[in-house]
Amino acid sequence: MTAPTPLPPGLRVRPATPDDAAAVCALLNEVDLLEIGRPDTELARIQADFKHPEVDLERDSWLLFEGARLIGYGLLWDDSGGERIDIDHYIVPGQLPGALHLFDLIEARAAERAVANGASRAVVHLHLTLNPTMDLPALHGRGWQPVRRYNVMARQLSPSADPLPASPPGVTLRPCLEEADRRRAHALLQEAMTEHFDFQYRTYPQWLDDIDAERVDWSLIWIAHVDGLGDVAMLRTHNDRASMAWIGNLAVLRQARGRGLGSHLLRYGFGHYAALGRDRVGLGVDTDNTSKALALYERHGMTLDYGVDTWELIVPVTGG
Repeated sequence: MTAPTPLPPGLRVRPATPDDAAAVCALLNEVDLLEIGRPDTELARIQADFKHPEVDLERDSWLLFEGARLIGYGLLWDDSGGERIDIDHYIVPGQLPGALHLFDLIEARAAERAVANGASRAVVHLHLTLNPTMDLPALHGRGWQPVRRYNVMARQLSPSADPLPASPPGVTLRPCLEEADRRRAHALLQEAMTEHFDFQYRTYPQWLDDIDAERVDWSLIWIAHVDGLGDVAMLRTHNDRASMAWIGNLAVLRQARGRGLGSHLLRYGFGHYAALGRDRVGLGVDTDNTSKALALYERHGMTLDYGVDTWELIVPVTGG
């Protein structure tokens, strides 16, 4: 890797510390407001990222300042243990030289992580909304390309329109209140998602770290059991977003698809949150999902809130 471009005059970069979480949250909400029209980042999300055991803040995070003002933020994490490296990159408008300097630093660190994993290249992924503050021609100029489209879907809720549905014959749902069920939900998710784009297998302890298990309300994660088939699906939701309730995962094993389980779990989530008084629910979906999830969500009244592209950069490295 080449040395990073010089830092523009008046700017400085340092790693994040746990005490920076509130400032980073404020920056991301500033970017959210510009990109999607509302602040949509919760402080707890940033705090969870900062304390994740696989993130070394000293080496895997970057804060970009203009004077005392935080204008950019980067974070890197390595779920794969191989060539796949994920990054976040946020920048306020009008700061392209600083944005490119952050990319220099992050891409170099991604190559280091890939080398440490024994890989011959780093396949770096970044998610950007369709109207990002980042200059897209400049990103293309660095070799980045969009490779996948995700939709954030949302739907209004009301107790009258969204009662809890009756279970289909032979189907029962149970919340993950016991450790055995939490482990079962993890296993179902890993098996059902194996074929999906960008899937990275996570062990049970890793998954607990990923979902910030210390804060999880396990009564909002359900397992579906089908007579004769056993446990075949799971729904993970959480109620910690100000803007809407959120469906993090809806997973059905291949052998149980085509029975309406996805629809039942989705409507159960709608009904549960409507009864809790939430008026909106959302989720993210790969528009090329082979299980036709996008069509499922559209059939149940979910519409596009905003789009997100996955951008990819291939960085050849030595030492793999």
